[in-house]
Amino acid sequence: MSTRRALLAAGLALPSLAQAQGTGAWPDKPMRYLIGGAAGGVSDIFLRICETRLRERLGQPMVIDPRPGAGGMLAVEMTARLPADGYNFVVNHIASHGIGPTLFKRLSVDPLRDVPGVVRLAGMPNVLIVKGDSPLQSVGDLVAFMRQNPQKTTFSSAGTGTSSHLSGVLLGLRTGIETIHVPYRGTAPAMAAVMNGDVLFAIDNAPASRQQVLAGMLRALAVSTAKRSPTMPELPTLEESGIADFDVSSWYGIAAPAGVPRPILERLANEYLAALEDPAIIKRFRDFGAEPQPLALGDYDAFMRAQVAIWAPVVKASGASAD
Repeated sequence: MSTRRALLAAGLALPSLAQAQGTGAWPDKPMRYLIGGAAGGVSDIFLRICETRLRERLGQPMVIDPRPGAGGMLAVEMTARLPADGYNFVVNHIASHGIGPTLFKRLSVDPLRDVPGVVRLAGMPNVLIVKGDSPLQSVGDLVAFMRQNPQKTTFSSAGTGTSSHLSGVLLGLRTGIETIHVPYRGTAPAMAAVMNGDVLFAIDNAPASRQQVLAGMLRALAVSTAKRSPTMPELPTLEESGIADFDVSSWYGIAAPAGVPRPILERLANEYLAALEDPAIIKRFRDFGAEPQPLALGDYDAFMRAQVAIWAPVVKASGASAD
């Protein structure tokens, strides 16, 4: 058989092999990604960092569908009801699959069972911020002010059940000071509340406040992770600042409705894992203030179960709950 005929025969055999593996011609149409926040938020940005490479490798574009609400849980519940055909995904995170399963009392789905993980993408610290012209220069200053002014211990969050919400609760638990939660619909209005002096502080994703901190509109006091952030090495950790046992990292990944054929999940996970090894993509994540943290399929699900176990006692101790 000539080389040309051999190649043709191999090409004709490919669709049959793909169908035998349960993927068919996947993907043969655009893939829809729900996000639990507004366009331009962290979930949206992480997808767009990977978008060009994924489109080149899979031959199909992403359709990003913002569905903000309930700390990302609305998007997860919607995803659980979409066809498990390999064309519907959601950006999941600490709020939806780490905190949410314990915090929300009336969930219509089980996030870990009904919307399992495909691949973890990245993680980043939260940053404790106050108003830019505040007299508070350190975590010690903030804690002292809170003790002297309990009625002013307000903090904003991107919504009930987000890591910014539970980070504020955790600060209260670790200091023995009752904090007052003021939820907003997204990170941008939560940051604005601090800048306007409507609340005392916030502890939210580092990239969300980066530009405002550089411009002097906000002041960063510490990062939430146990180790200093490589992208902000000048900032101390909350633990270094005297807040014991405080280690919070916001993580993000891709999840899908239960029942998507395994070969599709493995193909998609492998494409993201390869993307997270690309130096240009790594740089874009780090420039944004995040660190690539690749983790695929079963390992990602095991990680999320461990996160639920970590956050469940914090939620219980705080008395926080949501419908």
